[in-house]
Amino acid sequence: MQTAPAPVIVAIDGPSGTGKSSTSRAVATALGLSYLDTGAQYRAITWWMLTNDVDVNDPAAVAAAAHKPAIVSGTNPAAPGITADGVDATGPIRTQEVTAAVSAVSAVPEIRAQLTELQRRIAVEAETGIVVEGRDIGTTVLPDADLKVFLTASPEARAARRSGELRGADGAAKPDLAGTQAALLQRDSADSSRTTSPLRQAGDALEVDTTELTLEQVVECVVTLIREKQQAG
Repeated sequence: MQTAPAPVIVAIDGPSGTGKSSTSRAVATALGLSYLDTGAQYRAITWWMLTNDVDVNDPAAVAAAAHKPAIVSGTNPAAPGITADGVDATGPIRTQEVTAAVSAVSAVPEIRAQLTELQRRIAVEAETGIVVEGRDIGTTVLPDADLKVFLTASPEARAARRSGELRGADGAAKPDLAGTQAALLQRDSADSSRTTSPLRQAGDALEVDTTELTLEQVVECVVTLIREKQQAG
């Protein structure tokens, strides 16, 4: 009788617009794994700060409020919602206001410590395995992950993808490509230069450049890597 594959913890990192979310959700769905979007957690806590009048540009104020909101993440790749203090934040966290503030909030060590602990707990409790996506999963959150993948793409490709995801809080038009690309590069700089858990590729991560690949091709690549890891025990 064939035995079930061993549970596997997969870390998928990379900057915005490389296809992390779409890839991670599709991979988790294909293999029956749980899914965690850690970026959504940082966005949710940022949204909570903004809606509760915390000055997101004041690290001391953000640190003092870091423990206050209860962030609950769904791990079903088909519907990975997220709440902050019981309020559904799935839609609001994707606004440009949150996007503009999330790097500043994410750079605060108390915020990262709070969410890193939560992320590790969710990963450990995933009985069938999990795909965790973010910017510091392979380097900080889950350094012993069974498989680490780092997605990259050209700035132009990333901007085109990202502009299709963003929307204004009031349903405003999507931002122009040039503006989106500039914002992405600024976010890259902020995330890569922060003192605590900067964005960088883990030494043992496999890099996948998604610029010229379709989503299906990227998913197939990652699924193949995971199945090989599971078969190896």
